[in-house]
Amino acid sequence: MAVRTIPYISEAQYLQMERQARTRSEYLAGQVLAMAGASRAHNKIAINLGVQLYTALRGRDCEVYLSDMRTKVSQASAYFYPDVVVVCGEPQFEDEHEDNLLNPTVIVEILSPSTEDFDRTEKLLAYQKLDSLREYLLVSQQEVHVEHLVRQADGQWLKREYTRLGEIVHLESVQVELPVQAIYEGIVFPSP
Repeated sequence: MAVRTIPYISEAQYLQMERQARTRSEYLAGQVLAMAGASRAHNKIAINLGVQLYTALRGRDCEVYLSDMRTKVSQASAYFYPDVVVVCGEPQFEDEHEDNLLNPTVIVEILSPSTEDFDRTEKLLAYQKLDSLREYLLVSQQEVHVEHLVRQADGQWLKREYTRLGEIVHLESVQVELPVQAIYEGIVFPSP
């Protein structure tokens, strides 16, 4: 992520380029940010989360998307590709292409050395501007560590951290329990 930028372009120019591109890029306030490939651990964690969420939400009024669904944050002039996104209720899209989700309920970003700072700062600040967003998960792929930010009734964000495989992440907005063990299923961490 953020391996190179090109000069300022408009949102319309970005979308035109992105819809024809062979590789994906994100967009923030006029800058296009090229995305790097994901590791094996990153992919396994994303699949684990996607399967857990899909299974828990099956038959309910929620949809789960993996990393190819772009999310637009109009208030930040941003387009991002969350690793996992949940939308409950009627999905709202920017246009008839239905490739820019406007109303996510839960967003998950899987951290890597090249994306961690961006996911914790610019992305977090942008995502928090989405009125629909209730929960944001930051999931480490280097160690057992899940950060769970939950929007409170007063608009403030409460942060919880999970560092043990026996813990359970409670996604309140969608009434789903995610065992940390299931998030990291099949992941082997290097010995300290």
